[in-house]
Amino acid sequence: MMVVWKVALIKEVTIKQWGINGMKLFKRLLKITGVILSIIFIGLLVAYFMYNQPLPDSNNPEGADKLAEQMLTTINNDIYIKTRFLEWSFAGGKHTYKWDKENGRVLVSWDDYAVNLNLNNPSKSTATNKGITLLSNHLDDSIKKAQDYFNNDSFWLLAPFKVFDKGTNRSIVLLDDGSEGLMVTYSSGGTTPGDSYLWKLNSNGFPESFQMWVKIIPIGGLRATWDDWKVMENGLFLPASHKIGSMTLDMGNVKAYN
Repeated sequence: MMVVWKVALIKEVTIKQWGINGMKLFKRLLKITGVILSIIFIGLLVAYFMYNQPLPDSNNPEGADKLAEQMLTTINNDIYIKTRFLEWSFAGGKHTYKWDKENGRVLVSWDDYAVNLNLNNPSKSTATNKGITLLSNHLDDSIKKAQDYFNNDSFWLLAPFKVFDKGTNRSIVLLDDGSEGLMVTYSSGGTTPGDSYLWKLNSNGFPESFQMWVKIIPIGGLRATWDDWKVMENGLFLPASHKIGSMTLDMGNVKAYN
């Protein structure tokens, strides 16, 4: 009995010791986590005050329309209108697209999902996961996700062609170098209406970059390049990639054809 009691006592002491050590380790991890979160917060705060810019004043909508028309001419908007098929990818190839503009359908794929998205009537869309047809709420959720992906990722491919979309407002901003920038605000449509983009164009009206004031990014005026243009087989200009600071958004194997 004495032996059993001693063994039980040893076990109890060992468990208590593990408990004490575990609490010490947990407190240490909490302190480390707190330090890391504090560093991240301070970094974000510094970045915000270094790079955040208020939305600039703008005016002259008539002049802005002329500037927007010039930009559309330089990127061959007349060819874009006639283009039937567009293919690209996004998020490092995680989202892929094949868009039939003429029929208003786009095949959106990510992970094991494939959604045949009907842009004119989303309720008529179909979806699969690992080849299995989705129904009910699973179908609705997949359609909604495909719409959100398409709205965002197609904008990074086609934003210059969307400056006269329904619900857009255009105006002129005087830039620091004395040139005129084209401000485009999306008051409706898409996933995040209310976002504004200030385009910087070269002397021929070709897009070089834009600054963003968008809901999903807390830093206003963040700059993204639009200078990696490729000529498609049908003569259309489309971007192959964008840079936002040190980050690159790769548009994948971009195609446009009829």
